[in-house]
Amino acid sequence: MIEIKLHNTKTRRKQVFTPIDRENVRIYLCGPTVYDRAHIGNARNVIMFDVLYRLLRHEYGADHVTYVRNFTDVDDKINAEALRRQTAGETGTLEELIAQRTEETIGWYHADMDALGNLRPDHEPRATQYIPEMIAMTEDLIAKGHAYEVEGHVLFNVRSFPEYGQLSGRSVDDMIAGARVEVAPYKRDPMDFVLWKPSDAETPGWDSPWGRGRPGWHIECSAMSQALLGPSFDIHGGGTDLTFPHHENELAQSCCANPDEGFANIWLHNEMLQVEGKKMSKSLGNFFTVRDLLDQGIPGEVIRFVFLQTHYRKTMDWTAEKAAQARDTLGKWRGLVRGVKPSEPHPIIIQALSDDLNTSMAISGLHALAKEVEKSGIGAPQLAASAALLGLLTNDLSDWPEQGELSLEIRTQIKMLAERWIGYRRKKAWSSADSLRDGLLEAGVRLSVDKTNTSEWRYENPDMLTVSECEQKIEQLARVEGLL
Repeated sequence: MIEIKLHNTKTRRKQVFTPIDRENVRIYLCGPTVYDRAHIGNARNVIMFDVLYRLLRHEYGADHVTYVRNFTDVDDKINAEALRRQTAGETGTLEELIAQRTEETIGWYHADMDALGNLRPDHEPRATQYIPEMIAMTEDLIAKGHAYEVEGHVLFNVRSFPEYGQLSGRSVDDMIAGARVEVAPYKRDPMDFVLWKPSDAETPGWDSPWGRGRPGWHIECSAMSQALLGPSFDIHGGGTDLTFPHHENELAQSCCANPDEGFANIWLHNEMLQVEGKKMSKSLGNFFTVRDLLDQGIPGEVIRFVFLQTHYRKTMDWTAEKAAQARDTLGKWRGLVRGVKPSEPHPIIIQALSDDLNTSMAISGLHALAKEVEKSGIGAPQLAASAALLGLLTNDLSDWPEQGELSLEIRTQIKMLAERWIGYRRKKAWSSADSLRDGLLEAGVRLSVDKTNTSEWRYENPDMLTVSECEQKIEQLARVEGLL
C-alpha cells in the first residue's frame, strides 16, 4: 500500500490520507452551475479531481471509490436566461425553458469534460432532484436552534456554530469587517446566510413549510453529499474561490445537522488560472471556454497536459507556447507507445501523485521514461501505463491529428538511415547522401548535422501526410538501404 499525502485546507498542512472505510473511499467535488459553457478555469478542478480519482482507484480498486460531482440547476442566472428566451418568443412555460437550458448546458459540459479525458463521476446529482432532502435538512437545523424563519426566508444562525471560520481561517468579526456583506433587515447577524428563500411568479419554486420557494446555494451540496456519501466522507474539493463562503457555509450547516460527524475529513482547493500572464476576463479579450480551445483545433489531451504541468495549488498560466510544446511532446510520446499494451505505472509516477497530487513532478517523470524508451527501446508498456494514470495517451483521447506520432520501430529505422546518411557524407558519396536525404524529406523527416558531425533528425511533415504514409516511405527507404 502506498502512503498518500494531501494538503488539507482545514488544517493548513499536508497530511497522510486515511480513508474512513477502505472499502468505500468517498469524494465530492462541487460541480458547475449550468447556465453556460464551462470556461477553462472551470476545468482545472475537474482535471485535479480526475487525477485523484484515478490514483484512488489504482490504490483501493475501482469498485471501492465513490466520486460525486453535482450540477447546480437552481440559479438566478439560469432563471434569467429562461426568461430572456420566453420574452424572445420561445414556446413553453418558464419551468420548461429552464429545464431545456440546463439539459442543453449539461450536455455541453459532459462533451467538453470528456474531451479533456476526464472520467465520469459515479454520481452526478442535480439540485432539483434533492429538494425534499434540502427541506428536511433545513427543518432539522431549525429544530436544533441553528436556523430561523423570517418573512418566508430561512437563515442559518452563524453565531450558533462557534467553529465558523475554521476552514477559511478567519473569525466572524474579521469577515464582517473585511467583506461586503448583504445586511437584509430580517437578518439577526450580517453573516447569517440563506437556507431557503421565497420564489415569485417568474422564478421556479417548490412547496415547503415556509411557503413556495427555492433553496439557497450552500444547502444544496450539503444535502446531496449527505444523501449519496453519508454525513461524513473522505475528501471535498473545489476551486480556492469556493473556500469562503460556499465551503465554509457547507461545513457549518452539515456539522450542525450532524453534530457527531465531521463532514469532510480533507478539503482540497486548487488555485486560479491566468491566460498569458494575466487574469482571465472578457474585458481583456482573454476569456476562453473549453469549447473555444477545442474549436481552435487544440486537442483536449493537449489542454489537459498543459494543466497537469502546474501543481494544483499554484496559479496556472495558460499560454499558446505551452500548448504548442504540449502538442509536440504528446505526439512524440504517442509514437513511442503506439500499439503497446500498458503494463503497470512506474513507481516514480505513483510516488509523485501520492505526494499531494504533484502532477508537475509526474510529468517530469514521464519525460524521463520517454527518454529511456527512445534510447533503449525498452519500457514503452510502463510509459503507457504511467501516462494513463494521469489520463494521458489513452485510447479515448487518440482521435486528434496524428502529426508527429511516429512509432518506436520507425524512429529506430530513421536513426539507422540518418547514420547511413552520415556515412555517405564521410565517404564523400554525395549523390547517395543527397538521394537519401531527399527521400527522408519526402517522408516528412529533415536531416541535419550538429557541431560534432553527428546526424540529427526532426519530423516536420510539411506536406501533412498521414502517419501511415510517412512510415511506409521510411520503411521502403530502409529496405532499399538494406537495413531491414
